[in-house]
Amino acid sequence: MITSETARNILNFLLFQIGWFACVAYPDLIGPVLVLVFLLLHFVLVSQNRFTELQFIGLGTVVGAVLDGLWFRLGILDDGSGTVLITPLWLVAIWAIFMTTLCHSLNWISRKVWLAFLFAPVAGPFAYWSASKIGTVELPDLVPSLIALALGWLLVFPLLLFARKSLYPELSS
Repeated sequence: MITSETARNILNFLLFQIGWFACVAYPDLIGPVLVLVFLLLHFVLVSQNRFTELQFIGLGTVVGAVLDGLWFRLGILDDGSGTVLITPLWLVAIWAIFMTTLCHSLNWISRKVWLAFLFAPVAGPFAYWSASKIGTVELPDLVPSLIALALGWLLVFPLLLFARKSLYPELSS
């Protein structure tokens, strides 16, 4: 494990960014498999409470996958086919690698709760919009889709931070 908190946060941030891009650029299998490798690296090099953090990542990944699945069902997101039955694996992988950041490189947001309400409704939709520009996902009706995504992130992101603090206090530093 890396002993320097700064080095762990930088590695965590890089693994997330590369993992996000890999999933968006190669959604079929390469991206999710690379995220799996990155998660293993995260647990070996970055995580200090492996089992607890794994539980938290699992919880957030399920919550995120359900939310994305709902967005597909409601027509807020589309994969071009209009027939998504379950959340695509590449989005599930992004949620998993994203959840690692809440204990590390994005932990600073939890120190001032209002930051979660400020950044989440902007950063969350921006990630989906970026993926749509690459062509991995579609936002069928751009403005309503972005508004729905913003509202979803406005709710889910602070709730995930609250869950981490309440259910997994050893991850809050």
